[in-house]
Amino acid sequence: MARSERAENLRKEIIEKVREYYDTEFAETPAFEPGTSRISYGGRVFDEREIVSLVEASLDFWLTYGRFSKEFERKFADFLGVRHAYLVNSGSSANLLAFAALTSPRLGKRQVKRGDEVITVAAGFPTTIAPVVQFGAIPVFVDVLLGTYNIDVTQLEAALSPRTRVVMLAHTLGNPFDIDAVKMFCDANDLWLIEDNCDALGSEYRGRKTGSFGDIGTSSFYPPHHMTMGEGGAVYTDNDELAAIMLSMRDWGRDCSCPSGQDNHCGRRFSQEFGALPRGYDHKYVYSEWGYNLKATDMQAAVGVSQLVKLPAFTTARRNNYARLRQLLLPVEDKLIMPEATRGSDPSWFGYLMTVRDGAPVSRDGLVAALEAARVQTRMLFAGNMVRQPVFDAMRASGEGFRVIGGLANTDRIMNDGFWLGVYPGMTDEMLVYMSDVLMRAVR
Repeated sequence: MARSERAENLRKEIIEKVREYYDTEFAETPAFEPGTSRISYGGRVFDEREIVSLVEASLDFWLTYGRFSKEFERKFADFLGVRHAYLVNSGSSANLLAFAALTSPRLGKRQVKRGDEVITVAAGFPTTIAPVVQFGAIPVFVDVLLGTYNIDVTQLEAALSPRTRVVMLAHTLGNPFDIDAVKMFCDANDLWLIEDNCDALGSEYRGRKTGSFGDIGTSSFYPPHHMTMGEGGAVYTDNDELAAIMLSMRDWGRDCSCPSGQDNHCGRRFSQEFGALPRGYDHKYVYSEWGYNLKATDMQAAVGVSQLVKLPAFTTARRNNYARLRQLLLPVEDKLIMPEATRGSDPSWFGYLMTVRDGAPVSRDGLVAALEAARVQTRMLFAGNMVRQPVFDAMRASGEGFRVIGGLANTDRIMNDGFWLGVYPGMTDEMLVYMSDVLMRAVR
């Protein structure tokens, strides 16, 4: 409905005030003071455009999935080079939805069922694994390599069993795993591949965006990630059938695909037959999947639309910050294993992960303490070794629910000796130099 002239004028006035507010509240960045200013591992990078978009969506007062959501999904799919992308409320929900889709009866003999196995790694974030356990499947853990910190693909064959149905892996801190080897393994054994791309948006492998190689890819838009809308995430695929299943499951499991706020898009709302329902039952209330409500709000999507424009520049900044840290830390690479890009990849680095070398005169805990005391924020590689987390205690005691290939020696090594620093676009060269100076003094 068209707005009145007065409403349009008020809207313009509000937007101008929003820009003025940004200039007053956010435009000036406080000067960096070494040892006093906190250097975070990640954070929001934005300008007045994100706030304007957010207020625009608020003034529409549509609140749920709407025009900004549609725009974001279309542009995000174009960015990744895939046919389908759907916005959800978090990266964790994206992983849940991606795995849930593979349990749909629509997939026939390729449907993932309780007791089926999923190959993954224990060195990562829990929500890559949680959906596997929650659906009654069995995670099978293989080790990772030091340096790339991604899956050791030589262990894939040992992990394979007659019940293997899926490989579900994250690109660690933006560094792509060996996609050639993993894809070849999946194709040879008729396995699904889910790419957890939450820490790697903008990364490339053989010149193609990560997240676009698997049957399904997932992203997170939590503030420290490559772009943000506060909360939020996405699932994406080139597979039309999986796209239809995910759209249904995201929206309560309904069979109808009418966009929010629209009715009878297909023209057959009251003339079809489904299951044991009476003929002509309202298609908007027919459910063909067990689903959820995982939609994000249009206000979140409005922020995402503006952030997506900046994503290429964010990616460049992350790559430059990684390269700068790599250069600055050359004097201590004999004491710390530095992160290295996987062959054939061009990562959009989420973090700079290091592991203390054997025989080094320092410990991980000592280095972390020195950095944190100097106001430099650090992080471990998330859960460390996931199977050592308390959530696995009952499964370990019963001897059921998961398998481990080998001893996960490198995973344990990273858990004990690894840590990482941020490289997000909000970092200045002065910050990078200060971080490296603090670290090198602590190492020596």
